Amino acid sequence: MKTIRLTTAQALVKFLVAQKIVIDGRQEQLFPGVLAIFGHGNVTSLGVALDENRNEIKTYRGQNEQGMALAAVGFAKAKRRQQIMVATSSIGPGALNMVTAAGVAYVDRLPVLFLAGDTFVHRIPDPVLQQAETFSDPSITVNDAFKPVVRYWDRIVAPEQLLQSLPHAVSTMLDPATCGPAFISLPQDVQAQSFDFPEVFFDEVVHTILRPRADASELERAIKTLKQAKRPLIICGGGVHYSLAEKQLAEFATKHNIPVVETVAGKASLLAAHPLNAGPVGVTGCESANTLAGQADVVLALGTRLQDFTTGSWTIFSNEQTKFIGVNTARFDAVKHRSLPVVADVSVTLEEMTVALANWRADDSWSKLAQSEVAKYHSYIDGIAKKDSSKLATYAQVVGVADRLAQVGDYALTAAGGFPGELNNGWRAKSIDSFDCEYGFSCMGYELSGAWGAKMAMPNREVISFVGDGSYMMMNSDIYSSVLYGHKLIVVVCDNGGYAVINRLQVNQGGVPFNNQIVDCDVQNLVYVDFAKHAESMGAIAETVGSIDDLEAAFSRARKSDRTHVIVIKTSSNDWTEGGSFWEVGVPTTSHRKEVLKAGDEMREGKKKQRIGW
Repeated sequence: MKTIRLTTAQALVKFLVAQKIVIDGRQEQLFPGVLAIFGHGNVTSLGVALDENRNEIKTYRGQNEQGMALAAVGFAKAKRRQQIMVATSSIGPGALNMVTAAGVAYVDRLPVLFLAGDTFVHRIPDPVLQQAETFSDPSITVNDAFKPVVRYWDRIVAPEQLLQSLPHAVSTMLDPATCGPAFISLPQDVQAQSFDFPEVFFDEVVHTILRPRADASELERAIKTLKQAKRPLIICGGGVHYSLAEKQLAEFATKHNIPVVETVAGKASLLAAHPLNAGPVGVTGCESANTLAGQADVVLALGTRLQDFTTGSWTIFSNEQTKFIGVNTARFDAVKHRSLPVVADVSVTLEEMTVALANWRADDSWSKLAQSEVAKYHSYIDGIAKKDSSKLATYAQVVGVADRLAQVGDYALTAAGGFPGELNNGWRAKSIDSFDCEYGFSCMGYELSGAWGAKMAMPNREVISFVGDGSYMMMNSDIYSSVLYGHKLIVVVCDNGGYAVINRLQVNQGGVPFNNQIVDCDVQNLVYVDFAKHAESMGAIAETVGSIDDLEAAFSRARKSDRTHVIVIKTSSNDWTEGGSFWEVGVPTTSHRKEVLKAGDEMREGKKKQRIGW
């Protein structure tokens, strides 16, 4: 067998370069790039190997380890899990900075390959710079902190271990049932060690995304249940996008006359104007979708984890006879709440279901009810999005501008604070796969870093990031990254003086405004940030506008800009789109405040509607 002598770092990079994937009939790199911040734990070996391969795999310089890793997550989401970015850091704090981003990828079932430097296997110089020593176990390093938030974890203590570890990491990330982040720890001495690797290890491999088919008995039970339904409802989650199943969803819903509601992750699976799109469901959803959920007798849950914001903490399904069919590549998700599981790819399952259902259709009275309800939703959104120059702009009005001016292909992105609820309702998709709200982990800071990654993935689409002042302050350096690398974004910053949505929750549950809005903090100097000047200092075009009319004009200017364009607008901290359903949070059962006790009574009353174990 022919061999080639390489260091561990060189072999790792050479292997990544050899991995390909077919997308839309074209062969592409499975790993098109590396987001890196170098330190002593990765620059001397992995950094050298990446430099040697700079023509085969592009390396981007990050500004913050968490931010660059969130960009990798945003890239994976925009690519719908068909390509994977690598994020690499040095040891210690750099590695720990990536753990939060790993959590985002883990919860959202998105592939990212994390590579972090580590301490020396031989331990002679211990404790080394940035090493956190564990008194009881010298084998533990901070890299062990990744274990709860990755699908695959390994520490390479000999070069030849790559021969087993790398294929396992890749297969884990590409398998729809296990898809998520993989982590490989690279001790500094091992990175530099050489080994005679078999040349075949670096042969080109062309991967395809698996599309597992359903077990015949599971599919048969699901079909039988659907045929008995009088008021069937489809809930589409992020798995519809990951399966590239939007076309099959539209055809299935139309042929069988079944209304569709969307989760936050599944939004833009159907066009907003589709006659069977009944709107967003759950806590950040709308009354029309939740009304249908309350009356449905069979729910076909496609590629969704059925989290609390989708189910209203399991209160919106008020029909005790409602049956669930869970179509998911992960059995863990498919069986939730006694669902009839169909463990399979969404796309092929819908094709098989429509054949088995033949000419069966739900009654027209049910779809007409859906259309009547969703008309009320659109009327409500149109109403709250109207301009009103007599008062401070609201988030709904800001989103309304983007909704009105959006073009086919525009991609809206957000993550935390007030925008998930406002965009989930107010951004009405004009094109498929035009929305990314990171609401699995709801990670503040994803709004800008994730947008940078999305623009890497889709350089020809307009990526619009919606961010509140709180998230902006938490992580903003990838505005600079987007300017450096020519990844132009439109960024809309709503400044409402702090963490206004959490302040709303605090007050609505009987508390007093405390430590959320800046004005309610015990500060010595009450000053506010000039976000436009800050963004401008990082090379962006930036402006502050004073009204919705001005925002419309600025939005048009931003579309024509040649680099990232940031628009800042002051917004109300008190005016919000009403939530769609109950949401369970912990409210004290003992308090000196009558308002807290009243909120607790209301919470316990709401819990009486919860679907518990059925």
